[in-house]
Amino acid sequence: MTNETVQALIRRSNALGSDPRVTNYAGGNTSAKGVELDPATGKPVELLWVKGSGGDLGTLTESGLSVLRLDRFRDLINVYPGVDREDEMITAFQYVLHGDGGRAPSIDTSMHALVDAAHVDHLHPDSGIAVATSADGAALTRTIFGDRVAWVDWRRPGFQLGLDMARIRAENPGIIGAILGGHGITAWGDTSDEAQANSLWIVDTAEKYIAEHGKPKPFGPALAGYGALRESERHAKAAALAPHIRALVSSDRAQVGHYNDSTEVLEFLASAEHPRLADLGTSCPDHFLRTKVKPLVLDLPADASIEDSIARLTELRDAYRVDYQAYYDRYATEDSPPIRGADPAIVMVPGVGMFSWGFNKQTARVAGEYFVNAINAMRGAEAISTYRPIPESEKFRIEYWALEEAKLRRMPEPKPLATRIALVTGAASGIGKAIAHRLAAEGSCVVIADLDLAKAQAAAAEIGNSDVAIGVQADVTSEAQVIASVNATVLAFGGLDLVVNNAGLVLARSLFDTSEADWDIQHNVMSKGSFFVSKAAARVLVDQKLGGDIVYISSKNSIFAGPDNLAYSATKADQAHQVRLLAAELGGYGIRVNGINPDGVVRGSGMFSNGWGAKRAATYGVPEEELGLYYAQRTLLKREVLPENVANAVFVLCSADLSHTTGLHIPVDAGVAAAFLR
Repeated sequence: MTNETVQALIRRSNALGSDPRVTNYAGGNTSAKGVELDPATGKPVELLWVKGSGGDLGTLTESGLSVLRLDRFRDLINVYPGVDREDEMITAFQYVLHGDGGRAPSIDTSMHALVDAAHVDHLHPDSGIAVATSADGAALTRTIFGDRVAWVDWRRPGFQLGLDMARIRAENPGIIGAILGGHGITAWGDTSDEAQANSLWIVDTAEKYIAEHGKPKPFGPALAGYGALRESERHAKAAALAPHIRALVSSDRAQVGHYNDSTEVLEFLASAEHPRLADLGTSCPDHFLRTKVKPLVLDLPADASIEDSIARLTELRDAYRVDYQAYYDRYATEDSPPIRGADPAIVMVPGVGMFSWGFNKQTARVAGEYFVNAINAMRGAEAISTYRPIPESEKFRIEYWALEEAKLRRMPEPKPLATRIALVTGAASGIGKAIAHRLAAEGSCVVIADLDLAKAQAAAAEIGNSDVAIGVQADVTSEAQVIASVNATVLAFGGLDLVVNNAGLVLARSLFDTSEADWDIQHNVMSKGSFFVSKAAARVLVDQKLGGDIVYISSKNSIFAGPDNLAYSATKADQAHQVRLLAAELGGYGIRVNGINPDGVVRGSGMFSNGWGAKRAATYGVPEEELGLYYAQRTLLKREVLPENVANAVFVLCSADLSHTTGLHIPVDAGVAAAFLR
């Protein structure tokens, strides 16, 4: 059974980490000290359980804890080489682990181990950071908290900070915690409940003081012309700008985006002081590690045209890169990690909102959330004092810290389709659903578009949360709905890279039995629908300047001429030629257009489940459940074709291995000689 001390630590961690007032995703850490029997000696040993590197308090489980021997950790004081070499102590942590040690210890482990308290919390609440980044933070700490909370001048997390905190705790036995200058808060207690209560008291007390004593307009008066656009207008402008911004922030490597038009963001951009504060950048290490030292802010009013906004953003991006390179060059030493790219991670557009960027959706979203935290901290600091983040030189020491670099290098290799954003039509079932699952498994963000919104959302939920997949409603016969689904993709993930025209239906009838309505619906869905999707998607792909892929799920019937299937086969032939035409037209933009010709996909197929499968089975005189096997016997390989086989082909077409292939149709039919490409 799990140690009761550990159980209490997990409960406290989850409670604190689930409260956005208290800390942000993956921010802060908690610990507990307790006793267990050492399996090697059978004797009791004092241990430290502390949140490991890179974990999240809100979702922390026991597997996310580091476990260390306290007696051996305290002995490290005797070999500490001094602040100039304190990074070496992280290596020493390996020699004080208990058992396998669990998760890799974080940089903050020393503070948790050396502070003489059974339970310790280190958190990043907006209200606490507001005090920590105030110009007169030390005096404010005394005013707000009296003698219950100490002030600690900024020091980079590490062994020396742990020693400093231990000394402050020992010299001030009545205090319950500290404000860490420029950084956050730390609190402790004899029990888990007491530590949690003390943490929340510091957060609540700071919030209350700011609310009661802060000036009403900490960001200054409203800036004329910079107010928020109406929601529909700002979302339309955001969708138009996002592909261009993605192009600007992807000059070093492709990025995935997140759009945020929260009240905090829009009010900040609408206020007179936002240029000054944005230029000061963030302060808390957890913030600027994800947001870079400062954002790029468009200096045009909300009603600026798309064209003017793009032109100015391009100028500002160029200047940002020069400035960031100069920042790196000012502080880099021979031992510094190489520059990680000079593009901004946060781009802000007055009246519209904020675009945050990262190597996946979660990273981009969290970066945006952290900058909202920074805005809240700026507001609090400006309300009661003047916002003063840590010096730029210290920001560099954190951002290009060898220990942070080591954490980045521990991350797994990216999957083949990492940073790619896919839109698959007709993807709530059958072939489309299999394609969506395969693309997501290979690292892509996926948007499932379907006529039935509920089914699209359910299919997306099977893949994962909204950082991985979303469902949208789209009738591909409506150009307006197609454009709306593409815009939804852009707003959800920052852009679009990979489009699969899969939506379709089949009404297999002879010439004389095919009505005008039969003809029209199949051509509207598959021929005209694919045209609408490709046209709307291609606009985004061209604006992004990142190339891309358009894939058509056509059919062996686009080549094979058989009876009693006129409308379906004709529209599939139309789709097949769209592939060739678009490959020729879009190749100059680096956009590849290819097709897949499946045949006889019965199992899991939406087309065969609407009664058509039963009719075909009756025609061939076989049970419906054996129709797929019947089709298999007509092939050269005698194999049944499944939705997953088509999905595999889509992945191959979109992978780097076929980077020089366009205008191709791949048969996925187990071998139908009459449909061989000629």
